[in-house]
This record gives sequence, C-alpha cells and structure tokens, in this order.
Amino acid sequence: MFGQTWYHGSIRRYIILFGTMFNDIYIRRYDNAGNMVKLIKIPITYGPKDKVIARIQADPNLNRPFAAILPYMSFELNSVQYDTSRKLNTINQIVNTDSNKNLARYNYNPVPYNFNFTLSCMVKNAEDGAKIMEQILPFFTPDWTATVRIIDDPEIIVDIPTLLNDVQVTDTWEGNFTERRALVWTLKFTMKGYLYGPTRKSKIIKKAKTNIKFKLAQDSNTAIGNTESYFVAETITVQPGMTANGEPTSNVAESVDYSEISWTDDYDFAFEQFSYPAGKDQP
Repeated sequence: MFGQTWYHGSIRRYIILFGTMFNDIYIRRYDNAGNMVKLIKIPITYGPKDKVIARIQADPNLNRPFAAILPYMSFELNSVQYDTSRKLNTINQIVNTDSNKNLARYNYNPVPYNFNFTLSCMVKNAEDGAKIMEQILPFFTPDWTATVRIIDDPEIIVDIPTLLNDVQVTDTWEGNFTERRALVWTLKFTMKGYLYGPTRKSKIIKKAKTNIKFKLAQDSNTAIGNTESYFVAETITVQPGMTANGEPTSNVAESVDYSEISWTDDYDFAFEQFSYPAGKDQP
C-alpha cells in the first residue's frame, strides 16, 4: 500500500501472546479422602466456542457427549479499534543500529490499537470452573502487562497491557432442561497494542564542514550575491573522534577514520580548524 510492502507479524504476535497467557492451566481432582486422583491440563484452541462445539459434534473421532471432553477453553479476536487516548507524535522516530556503520534503521512512532479478545472456558461442573477462574482473575487488577518483541529486525520491545473488561457465566443444555450440557465462563479482554509502519534506512552524517568567507576589500561595492567577491578565510570541520582502543577523543590525529565509528559507539567530537591568507582559498 502507498508504494510499500512490509509485514512485521504484529497482529499474529498479539494473538499468540493472548493464547500463551492461558495455555498452562491445570486443575486437580480429589477423592473423598482428600487424595489427588487426577491432574488435568486444560486444552485451549483458537476459535469461538460455538465452532468448537460444532467441530466436536461433526468429527467422528470426537463423537461422544460434549461433557465427556470438558473442561475446555477457546479464544478468539473479535475486533480491532483505534485508540485515540494513546496517540503518539507521528513524526517522532525510533532509531536502531544497522550492520553498515554508515546507516541507521528507523521506524516512525507506532499507531495505537485495541485488540478485543474473548476467552471461553467450558466446564462440566461449577467446581472446575471455579478452579480455572481462580488461576486467571487474580492476575488482572484489572490489567496484566507482558513485555513483547513486536519487531525482530530491527528489534523493538514494548510493554503490552491486557485489560479484563467483563466476566459472565452461562449454562447450555442438550436434550431436556434437567440435563446440563456445559457451564461456560466468558471473559472479555482488551489488549492495548501498537502497529508499526515500514522500517526505513537513512545515511548517517558523520562529518560537517563549514567555510567562513569574507568579502574582498577591493570589491566592497560588489553585490552580495556575487560569490566571486568572497574568499574562504577559515574552514572548520567536526567529526566523531574515537581511538583504536574505543576511547573517546577530541583530537582528530588520535582518532580512527570517522567512517569506522558507529553512532552507537562512545565517541567525542573532534574539531579541525584551518585559516587561509586573505584572497586565497583553501587548496
């Protein structure tokens, strides 16, 4: 779009992040004597709960009462909304290193978007639902923040908060009303993420050269725009200075060539100043 093609995989990372938060939940079941008889890891998949139920019913290998495979969790991305409250200055840049010391990579500030997710926890009995909820709800107060690498190259790492908005509990049935099909906990979340534009490259200015000119005395009446009536009296050069040992220096003679110095190195500013006789330009 707009003459550029890029893909950072940010939305995919947000979906993976959300699923990863809930992919390591277990519940324990005990007998009447208080001994643990079963440890169950709660499976989780991407998709709405209705699709999960439909798949189970349609798959011959899973053709058994729905409650027999519970507990089960599923999640889905419902919507993406622009967040005006987190708007950043569009022209600010995030600068990163490049393998070429004379280049820098940069991205403009990202655009804030809210990613709305729904997590559905389907259980056979209320006790299983309570065990799962008590492993989730205490972490959201009402948000939980994860540190995520949004872009690999250049590496950009940001903190992404996920906000818990609402928790609902519903019953579904199969057959008559005396037979409960599943108890479903529905949790709604908002992940406050960012989307980045393309990564650009730019040359780094490492050397600045300034000529100070004066007007020739015999041409005092010549128009200012006539450059032939001026001579270079002094030249000042500024460049990064760093010794071969990596120490900053302001002495050009002690410094390695400026093209070998990266903008992330610990350097100083080295100055050179040349003066020329009146009426004679620099060689």
